[in-house]
Amino acid sequence: MGSGPPGSLLLLLLSSLLLVCKNPLLSFIIDTVGLSILPKDNVQSGTEVKIRCDARVSSSNISQLGYLFEFMRDGVEIHTANTTEDSTYYEINPARAVDSGNYQCKVSVKNKRKFSNTKTLDVKGLQTPILHLNNSTPYESEEFKVTCSAPDEKGSLTFNFYKTFRDGQPQRIKKQRSTNNFLETTVTLSHIGDCFLSCDYEISLVSGPTSSNVSNEIQVKVKELNIVPYMTILPNDIYEPDIIEVTCKVQIHLADIEIFLLKDRAVLNRTTGKPLIHRFRPKPTDSGELICKTEWRNVQKENYKTLKVKEVFSKPQLHLEPVDVFEGERFRLHCSVKVFFPQMFDPKTLKYHLYKDGTQLISSATYVAVADRNRNGIYSCKVEGTRISTSFHKESETVTVKAKVPVSDPVLNVVGGKIFVGKGFQLICHSHTGTFPIVYTLFTHNGKKMIRKVSRSEDQATFDVPPIHKTSELKAFLCHASNNPRTPSKTALGQKLLNSTNIIEPTSKPQLTIQPSQDITEGQSMKLVCSVQAGSRPINFTWYQESNGVLASLSTNKLEGYHSMSNAHKKHSGKYYCTSSNPADEPKQSEPVTVEVKMAGWKKALIIVFCFILLLILFLKVLLINTADVFCLPCSATPTMMGKSVWSDHVSGSESDDQNSSTLPEKQAEPEYTEVQIKDADPTKGERKLKKKTHT
Repeated sequence: MGSGPPGSLLLLLLSSLLLVCKNPLLSFIIDTVGLSILPKDNVQSGTEVKIRCDARVSSSNISQLGYLFEFMRDGVEIHTANTTEDSTYYEINPARAVDSGNYQCKVSVKNKRKFSNTKTLDVKGLQTPILHLNNSTPYESEEFKVTCSAPDEKGSLTFNFYKTFRDGQPQRIKKQRSTNNFLETTVTLSHIGDCFLSCDYEISLVSGPTSSNVSNEIQVKVKELNIVPYMTILPNDIYEPDIIEVTCKVQIHLADIEIFLLKDRAVLNRTTGKPLIHRFRPKPTDSGELICKTEWRNVQKENYKTLKVKEVFSKPQLHLEPVDVFEGERFRLHCSVKVFFPQMFDPKTLKYHLYKDGTQLISSATYVAVADRNRNGIYSCKVEGTRISTSFHKESETVTVKAKVPVSDPVLNVVGGKIFVGKGFQLICHSHTGTFPIVYTLFTHNGKKMIRKVSRSEDQATFDVPPIHKTSELKAFLCHASNNPRTPSKTALGQKLLNSTNIIEPTSKPQLTIQPSQDITEGQSMKLVCSVQAGSRPINFTWYQESNGVLASLSTNKLEGYHSMSNAHKKHSGKYYCTSSNPADEPKQSEPVTVEVKMAGWKKALIIVFCFILLLILFLKVLLINTADVFCLPCSATPTMMGKSVWSDHVSGSESDDQNSSTLPEKQAEPEYTEVQIKDADPTKGERKLKKKTHT
């Protein structure tokens, strides 16, 4: 299609190479590349189509050029050609719908290439498919072969098969994809009667899927396959332990037909090519629906019968009393049945057998014993009867006897092992043994009742208890544990908590006392005694002076402590208080006490003596001064005159001072002295000057 033999192409390439080597200065340019579709780009299926590619090249020597043409459809290369001609073509004969698409060609000359424009080829119409059947008269549900083909088409095709009833619309019965232009497959028809089969196909194009016309129609006549089984069960009334016979057969003879007897999807029996007869001794539990099913090739038919086996006596019932038996209690196992048809046999001939763990325990309907671990196990009973000289038996469901363990005496424990008086806490009530569930009931000191139910070993009965205010209140606690309503509960007393629990009581309010008293004399020693009425040991006492802060601290196992202070001084006067604390971590503070440190007695005496001496000195000094003035007066002077001149002035001055002392200013005037001349009785003696103290 536009290209020569491979040998010619090779010779052409070698010639071109030689020419180029002779003329290395060859130059060229690809001007245009054109694509055309002949006879036209829109044709009917089966038309011969040519895709032509033309190259226009300008060159210094056109005869030396070689062309490589590449044809592409929808971007995929479909044909190549090497030639010295500047045009070639790709032939499609005949053109089919699968050849529709967008075409383009690429021209390469040495190291240069150029693409043509794109043109679309649209091939109209699909070949009408042809349908073939290998059997036009199949039985219902029998498989037969159908073939749909389109010999002239190319590519992958998807085939559809249809059935059409008279005066009806086509119904698609199968759809399948093929990599070829035909498909052979199998179909089945379940209806009985005539219908018409046909087919078509689909092809996927770039523009989308396209469907062909419908093929020829072929009439198919589906025949009924009468293989419905006939089924009988004998006898009609069935009592245990009768033997029954079930028969399944078909009216037509087919060598490879299979017959099955089913119950609850289990195959009881099976035959091929002959009737099925099944004999067995059914139990009442076998009552139900029996199914007889036939199968030939791909065709199946079935029939149903209900089997009902009447019980002469019921399945034994084994009863345990009490159901929740505890170790140490008596229990009773009793086996019983109900007789439905006493006329069938004598109920007195029934025999009872009791079994434990598969071993016969006793030949009786009743078993009584005291529960313990050795009697735990799986019990059952079997009842034997005889009818029409045939013995049969029935077994009860098993009963498990596992004696429960009685609850042990409970124990009360405090969570954390500590109780702080005045604060809430948690109590755990626990029994070491006992079958769950166990019900714990706690009675608190204030009469409150709390209940906890424990159903698993990993759980505990934990109670949130309100605060106690006295240690003795623990004695009122009670915990009852019970897992058996038929026996009294076990009890734990709160009294034992006093020995097993660290009870921490906060200290009472402390009292501070001063020894020997609150009136202290300087130099004395004093004790600051801090005491409490109650509180858990150890107790920490701390003493404070309001003006100086902490004085001392003491930890003791007693209810009081003291801090000694020797050689009291005035600075020790003031207010004192103390605090108390213990592991309850609730510090308490006393009322403040005022301490007054008084002056020492010898100091007071010394001050008194000193003041007395000072007053005495002043008195003597005044007395001496006045006495000296008297002795200095002339002897002629009369006492009256002297008294008037000296003493009267002094006295009057003193009185004046006393009277005015309340009105004098804070600073008194300095005393002034006046010179007084006194004539002596002896005129011969000179005048003597006397200084008189006067106050202004």
